[in-house]
Amino acid sequence: HVMHRLNYHQGYIQLRGAVIQFLLGVGTVITGQSAGREGPAVHLGAAFSSLLGQWLRLPNNSIRTLVACGVAAAIAASFDTPIAGVIFAMEVVMMEYTIGVFTPVILAAVSAAVLTRAVYGAEPAFEVPLVTLQSLLELPWILLVAALIGVAAALFIQLIEAAGRFDHRPILLRLLMAGLFMVPFALLVPEVMGIGYDTVVQTINGQLALWVLLGVGLAKLVATGVSVGLGMPSSIIGPTLVTGATLGGALGLVGAALMPEQASTVGFYAMLGMGAMMGAVLQAPLAALMALLEFTHNPHIIMPGMLAITVASLVTSEVFGKKAVFQSMLKAQGLGYDTSPVTQALRRVGGGAIMERSVKVAPRMLEGDAIAGLLTAGTRWVLVEGSKGPVSLLLTAGLARFVEQRESEARERGEPAAVEAAVDLMAIPAKRQDVSAVSYQATLEEALQTFERTGAEVLYVRQYLSYGIVRIAGVLHRADIDSYYQAGVVRV
Repeated sequence: HVMHRLNYHQGYIQLRGAVIQFLLGVGTVITGQSAGREGPAVHLGAAFSSLLGQWLRLPNNSIRTLVACGVAAAIAASFDTPIAGVIFAMEVVMMEYTIGVFTPVILAAVSAAVLTRAVYGAEPAFEVPLVTLQSLLELPWILLVAALIGVAAALFIQLIEAAGRFDHRPILLRLLMAGLFMVPFALLVPEVMGIGYDTVVQTINGQLALWVLLGVGLAKLVATGVSVGLGMPSSIIGPTLVTGATLGGALGLVGAALMPEQASTVGFYAMLGMGAMMGAVLQAPLAALMALLEFTHNPHIIMPGMLAITVASLVTSEVFGKKAVFQSMLKAQGLGYDTSPVTQALRRVGGGAIMERSVKVAPRMLEGDAIAGLLTAGTRWVLVEGSKGPVSLLLTAGLARFVEQRESEARERGEPAAVEAAVDLMAIPAKRQDVSAVSYQATLEEALQTFERTGAEVLYVRQYLSYGIVRIAGVLHRADIDSYYQAGVVRV
C-alpha cells in the first residue's frame, strides 16, 4: 500500500485509508493470522508522516522523503534496528540512495529507536547467543544453504503471484478464502499462527527437532504466501524471518550431522537463514545484512552473512527471475513501479525549485498605464489572463517591440504617440505559447507528465497560500527540466 501511494500518488496517504489499513493489520495480528507486528507500524508511520507533510503543504518530493522517514522509524522501533530501518527505507521503499534523503531518514530512525528504548527498555526482538563461523570448511555448505533459501524465497513470491490472480474477486470473499486456508495449518502446525518470534527464539537456542523445523518453515511459507496473495493485510517481514530461521536451522542440523567436528551451532544457521530469506524476498541484501548485524550485535556474522544473503538473492532473482516481493505484488494488480534513473532524478526536485519567477499576470486587454508599468518593472514574461484563467505566455520584449513600433509609425505619420490606447495581448505580433497549470508542490516528474498529457508549451505554477487564495509563482518550460537533468544528473 505504501509503495503504491509513493509511485502513483507521490506519497499522499489519506487518513481514511491509513486508518483502515492500520485496523486491518492489527486485526490480522490479533486474530492469530500468520503475520508480523511491523506491518501496522509501517502503515501508521508512513501515513502520519504523509499527513504531516500535507498539512504543512510541503512539496511532493518532501512528502516522499517524509514517508521514507515514517517507514524507517517504524522498522527501527519494531525491531530495535535503526540502521536496518534506514537501509530498508532507502533500498526497498525509495529504491535510491541520496544524501538529501539519507539525513532525515537517519534522524527519524534514531529518534524512533531512542524513544522506544526510553519507554520499553533496550530489549532486542530476539535473544541471540554468540554465534560464529567455526571453520572455513563450512563455506561450501553455507553456499548450499543459501541456494536452498533462495529457492524457498522464489517459491514464496510465486505463491503470492499465483494467489494474486484472484484479485478480481470481492475482497470479503478473498479474506474468507484466506481464513479458511489457514485452518488446516492451525490444526496441524499451530506454530504457524501468530507472529512466530517465540519459534525463532527456540530455533536459535536449538530446542526444536529437524522435522519440526522443516514442517514449521514450509507451512509458514505456504500459509503466508497464499494468504498475502489473496489480500490478507499481513506484514511480510516477520513471516519471512520465521521461515528463514526455521529452514536455516533445519539445514544447520543436517550440516551438524554431516560434519560434526566443523559445524557451527544451529543458531548460527538460523540467523543466516533469516538474513538470506529477508534479502532474497525483498531483494534488499544490504538491509538484510544490517538487520543481521543488529540482531546479533556480532561483527563476526558479517562475512558469512554477506555470502549467504548474496547467493540467496541471486538465486531468487537470476535463476528464477523473481523481482522483489512488493514489486511482484504491484505487478499482480496490474501496476508497475518505475525505478528508472530519469524518473528517480525528477522525483527528487519540485517544479518550484527551477521555475522562472520573473512573470506577471496581465489581462488580455491592457491599458496604456498598465503597459508602461509592465515594461518598466523589468519582468521577463507576461501571462495573459483569460475568462477561465491564464491562456497564453509571451515575452515582455515582444510587447515592448510592438509598443515601440506603434509609436514609431505614429511619429512617421506626424501623429501623437497613442500611449493611452489599449492593447490586445492576443492580437499583437508576438510569439505566444500555450499554457497549462501545475501545482507548486508538484515534482518535476509530475510536471513532465503534465506536459505530455496536455500538450502545453509552458506550465504556470500555482501556489496555494491559504484556502481560496492562489497566486502564480512562476512558469516552467520543458527545456528547464531538460537542462536540470543534463546539468545536475548526467554530469554526475
